[in-house]
Amino acid sequence: MSDILQHIRSPASNQNDPDGNLLELVPWSEDAAVARAQELGIALSNDHWDVVLFVRDYYRGRGEKAKAREITKALVEEFAEDGGKKWLYQLFPRGPVNQASYIAGIRVPGDANDPSFGSTH
Repeated sequence: MSDILQHIRSPASNQNDPDGNLLELVPWSEDAAVARAQELGIALSNDHWDVVLFVRDYYRGRGEKAKAREITKALVEEFAEDGGKKWLYQLFPRGPVNQASYIAGIRVPGDANDPSFGSTH
């Protein structure tokens, strides 16, 4: 059965949405983050962890309402002393919002595929 059909037929047994993102913050683990980062070709450093944990905290406070523009602005402000947007893109070359959200196990905001909102594709 395809993942989407399994998700539709047995929603109570799923911890992930059809795209593989965790539905809640609780089941996430550092091991899950490492595995997701490896899928993206990213070796997590302390700097990566700082960003991932910041994104999780941001999501925890705003939930589904979080938009890519807001997250990008918050990331740039939080990490301004480290180099801001340029530094974030060095860590997450395909977009800090896209990649950090995915690694953090949260739903990637729908508007995150716009290059000006933290994504390069």
